[in-house]
Amino acid sequence: MRTPADVLAQLARGPGVVRALVADVPPSDLRRRPREGKWSAHEHACHLALMEPRWAERTDSILREDRPTIVSYEPDADEAPYRLLTMDLAAALDAYESARRALVARLEALPAAAWSREAVHTAHVRYSLFLMCRHAALHDMLHAYRVEESVLGTHWPDERATSAAGSDRSVGGAPHR
Repeated sequence: MRTPADVLAQLARGPGVVRALVADVPPSDLRRRPREGKWSAHEHACHLALMEPRWAERTDSILREDRPTIVSYEPDADEAPYRLLTMDLAAALDAYESARRALVARLEALPAAAWSREAVHTAHVRYSLFLMCRHAALHDMLHAYRVEESVLGTHWPDERATSAAGSDRSVGGAPHR
């Protein structure tokens, strides 16, 4: 993703990718944490919904101010430990999709020069509107990958042997193997 067009396309795809993966997680595993301190698929999806207002606020600051300071958000330190688990997943996915649609529409309307506007970020050496948006797109995929691990049952190796007999199960319309 080296151009704004590439980044916009990926930003637009993110919510659909995450929604589809969440739909493939067995209901009994949606809120199941891989281990203490690690998020469930439910939490990863809800976190993305909570990030959308932050991306919009950061966009506003970068466009409005000269080199604004962006304070890093650290969810483990900045949120209550079980907040994400208590969120309504369907509502969170809807909010994520709606807010992302609005962000993409706003970004699509920007002149080319706006993408190079810089900011100071408390956790990064380099930060601009382009880098922030690319980071947001990659952030989606990081959490999508974590949800996919729940689809696969990656974190529950003791269950692999017992699931071998049911390997013809279907997930996402394709045989699950």
